[in-house]
Amino acid sequence: MCRSIQPLHNYDPPTTADEVRAAALQYVRKISGTAHPARVNQAAFDRAVDAVALATSDLLAGLVATTPPHDRAIERQKARADWERRQTRTAPTASAAV
Repeated sequence: MCRSIQPLHNYDPPTTADEVRAAALQYVRKISGTAHPARVNQAAFDRAVDAVALATSDLLAGLVATTPPHDRAIERQKARADWERRQTRTAPTASAAV
């Protein structure tokens, strides 16, 4: 899964329309392979973002949470700790630089 697309379900405070749209934009950029479509493709790109945002909103509205809401600040801290752990594992050692 693309690491930059974050889970949106069951958060406190609730996910905003801007967050849903941002996730839809990231998804469409990823699958289209372009961050800035050519003018000729802009309308199709925008329609795709709108459709994905609508589908995402519908999905989130229909999901039933079975656990307490997650705290966004705590989830960000966990994600940062995971990132730092990955960086430590992949950092070159002093002997590799020689």
